[in-house]
Amino acid sequence: MTKLTSIGDLPITLSVEDVASYLGISRVGAYNLCHSKGFPSMRIGKRILIPRDHFFAWLDRRQKEAIE
Repeated sequence: MTKLTSIGDLPITLSVEDVASYLGISRVGAYNLCHSKGFPSMRIGKRILIPRDHFFAWLDRRQKEAIE
């Protein structure tokens, strides 16, 4: 799997593996994150997808909460 480091590298919907790669966490950690309350994931069939814009909005909110 290629390490994703730029927003431009990301598709409009992210897979769990994309999130794991971008955040530098394990797949299990990314799955746990996707099942946590408030994380912007959705199921389509058996796949879990994360809308890219919602993911970065969630990340911004988390960063602001950590600063406060």
